[in-house]
Amino acid sequence: QVQLVESGGGLVQTGGSLRLSCAASGGTFSSYTMSWFRQAPGSEREFVAAISQNGVTTTYADSVKGRFTISRDNAKNTVYLQMNNLKPEDTYVYYCGAGPWAWIRRVSNYVYWGQGTQVTVSS
Repeated sequence: QVQLVESGGGLVQTGGSLRLSCAASGGTFSSYTMSWFRQAPGSEREFVAAISQNGVTTTYADSVKGRFTISRDNAKNTVYLQMNNLKPEDTYVYYCGAGPWAWIRRVSNYVYWGQGTQVTVSS
């Protein structure tokens, strides 16, 4: 019922910045906790950040804390991930997910997923 489409990925040098967007349609965006996860080939999808329905509460993986910022604009049905001071170890496909405020760091918490956007950070 909900479609999520990520955009904004690309190639950036170490220390650079990217801003990812996830646009939602087909549902009530403000009803969902939104999250960003990332995944490398052959690996499990791992938690990056999550934001509550009203945008007041955010939480981050330790690996990105202080560098990445999640935000949302409910009027535009969009969630963002501002990524600063990027490192080669941030090279993944990044996915957004929608679900309840429950097991927010677990993949299984999320009902809907986008198709992903590639982020590549060069040395």
